[in-house]
Amino acid sequence: MNPLNLSRRHFLKIAGLAGAGAGLVAACKPASAPTPTAVPDMSGTPAAGGAGDMDKLHEAGVKTFVDGAGKDATFWKHALDFKMDGDVKVFEVTSEDLQWEVAPGQAMAAMAYNGRVPGPEIRVVEGDKVRVVLTNKMAQSTSIHWHGVLVPNSMDGVPYITQPPVKPGESFTYEFTAKNPGSHMYHSHHNAAEQVTKGLMGAFIIEPKDKSVEPAFDSDYTMVLNDAGIGLTINGKSFPYTQPIVAKLGEKIRVRYMNEGLQIHPMHLHGIPQRVFAKDGWPLPQPYLGDTILIAPGERYDVLIEANEPGVWAFHCHILTHAESAHGMFGMVTALIVKA
Repeated sequence: MNPLNLSRRHFLKIAGLAGAGAGLVAACKPASAPTPTAVPDMSGTPAAGGAGDMDKLHEAGVKTFVDGAGKDATFWKHALDFKMDGDVKVFEVTSEDLQWEVAPGQAMAAMAYNGRVPGPEIRVVEGDKVRVVLTNKMAQSTSIHWHGVLVPNSMDGVPYITQPPVKPGESFTYEFTAKNPGSHMYHSHHNAAEQVTKGLMGAFIIEPKDKSVEPAFDSDYTMVLNDAGIGLTINGKSFPYTQPIVAKLGEKIRVRYMNEGLQIHPMHLHGIPQRVFAKDGWPLPQPYLGDTILIAPGERYDVLIEANEPGVWAFHCHILTHAESAHGMFGMVTALIVKA
């Protein structure tokens, strides 16, 4: 489902916010929109106009989110292309220093794979032979660790344990067979507290050969969570510049949570339960339901959401200082829109 087909008026109608004669479309006209930040603003209620000013800031943030729906085509998926060398899939990854916008006009010092934060998704199939060539254009040395992926020890990506660091201007080639299907990650393992949280992170997904080992789903989304380096973000962006998930009534949605930050994140979906069916890439023998899924640093959870309730449902980290203040929602917030 393309969010571009969802007009702001229809969004508000689904949300139950547009009324006869006057609604959020007419009301959301503050003198200036709030500047979103990757760091929470907990300075309290805006003093000048009291509750009225605070309400306008909250309202303006939602308006910005609605207006931006569908305008970031790579927010949910940006796959890395590969070339074939015989029977080997070859991916080229370049690490570089750059400025990354978590919101328009708010650029932060970052480290990126192929110019993106998080890096482009690498997706292969169980049994594929994989080669990844890392070229380092940063000022620091680096490496790539294949988090959760079963690889030979020499390919594990830990400098001075399994390989030398990849120095500025140098390259290193990783080669392995994709053995264990599931939701995994790739990220730096050199000065990792800085390099990973500033952007050297990405999804590494191994699809199973036998699709019947997983529950059926209609759409597939990945949320890479972060709380340091570039700040409180989902897929490298801070609300209201995140993107919604847009689904048809009855659609089965797979969400892959990946925590690349330094803190836990209880991800809460309003109105619809989440069925957790895999952890760290491994199928759970007993899937379970929850509305708040606690994801620790390094963990991955796969959930299935059945879009059986129409409306616009808030979707956010429930550590509230990661999601909302007197100046409005920010940081780790998005929405699930179920269209009847």
